[in-house]
Amino acid sequence: MSESEHIYDITVIGGGPVGMFTAFYAGMRQLDTLVVESLPELGGQVGTLYPEKIIRDVAGFAGIKGAQLVTSLHQQMNVFPDFAPTVATNEEVTAIEKNDDLFTLTTTKGQYQSRSVVVAIGGGSFAPRKLALDYDETLENKRIFYFVKNVADFAGKTVAIAGGGDSAIDWALTLEGIAKKVYLIHRRDQFRGLESSVQRLHQGSIELMTPYLIDNVTDGDTFNLDLKKVKGDEHLDLPVDALLVNYGFTADNRALRNWGLPLEHRLLKVDENMETGIPGIYGIGDCVTYPGKVKLIAAGFGEAPTAINEIAVKLYPERRQPLHSTQLEH
Repeated sequence: MSESEHIYDITVIGGGPVGMFTAFYAGMRQLDTLVVESLPELGGQVGTLYPEKIIRDVAGFAGIKGAQLVTSLHQQMNVFPDFAPTVATNEEVTAIEKNDDLFTLTTTKGQYQSRSVVVAIGGGSFAPRKLALDYDETLENKRIFYFVKNVADFAGKTVAIAGGGDSAIDWALTLEGIAKKVYLIHRRDQFRGLESSVQRLHQGSIELMTPYLIDNVTDGDTFNLDLKKVKGDEHLDLPVDALLVNYGFTADNRALRNWGLPLEHRLLKVDENMETGIPGIYGIGDCVTYPGKVKLIAAGFGEAPTAINEIAVKLYPERRQPLHSTQLEH
């Protein structure tokens, strides 16, 4: 049977952590599942951008590296071999069409048919917010970094981190015991992170450079940051080995618009069952909106069973539905 003739119960669009867990849970419900991911590998933003970052909002782990989380999710997806998902990577969905009770998904490599669709694309495509100043771009991945692939690269070095949110604070705390010296540069005296992380920040050896902005960077015999005090004329020269910029990312979820799905503030509007305004299409994770929505991996993990159980009821109403987690083992 050709792929276009095979009919899946569920197609999950997006292979990040939330999409991977969705595929696993669908396997527990014995649903024939396809995962389509535009990147060459599963793992999404966590696997691509934060393999070394400690993630703390996953239940059961005091902290787990992004790469370790993705590896664990890979293993979890294949716990039930007979219902392990089919995975299509490096493949982008370009169109979704509904004919009666069947969806046809056109991708950059072909077509798939599915009885339901779960959209889990997170924030969509992403790019880092870069330094708002002119600098030699050949310094990127040599002196100036926007991603950390291996924390060992910063061992014994003097590192400056720019930013004041959770990501910048997390990297400062992670590198504190690895780098020779860590500076955290922020334009305000207050930080926008979790209270527990901010407390650790003030109790450790990280030197807080506030309120300063990076006005210029120069590279020669040494790599120097010219820091300018906010609302003042004071300048400070800071020699470092590396600068890690954490100003956040710009996200582009134009795929949602291209697919013609109902949006609210550029996000998928879903109901209490995570279903969109198009019956059979569901949304979970950072790409959706509803009253009280929280953009955390933990929240996305919780939304997945809601969507999958609703789909299972509609596709196979004769099956016994799980009442609680322990019954899923039988």
